[in-house]
Amino acid sequence: MFIDDVKAALRVTSSAYDVEISNLIQASIIDMQIAGVNEPEDVENLSAIIKVAIITYCKMNFGNREDYDNLKKSYDEQKAQLKSNSNFHTWSFSK
Repeated sequence: MFIDDVKAALRVTSSAYDVEISNLIQASIIDMQIAGVNEPEDVENLSAIIKVAIITYCKMNFGNREDYDNLKKSYDEQKAQLKSNSNFHTWSFSK
C-alpha cells in the first residue's frame, strides 16, 4: 500500500498517524489537481514522479519540520514540472 511507502519516508513505524498521513496524501493529490496536474485518483496506481511529489508534500506537512522551506521549494518545483508536462496536464482553452 502507498501509505506504507509514505510512512517509510517519514520514518514512521506505528499506525498511530495513519489517519493524518492518509489525509496528507489526499490533500497533496487535491493540491496538484487544483494546480492542473491530472493523475488517477487511485493512489495505488500513481506514477513514480507523482509518488515522489506526494511524499515531499507529506514530509513538508508532517510534524514540525525545520526544513519546511526547502521541502516547500522542492514540492513547488515538482508540481510546476508536472504542470508543464503534457502527460500530466490536460490543456483547456477558453474561447
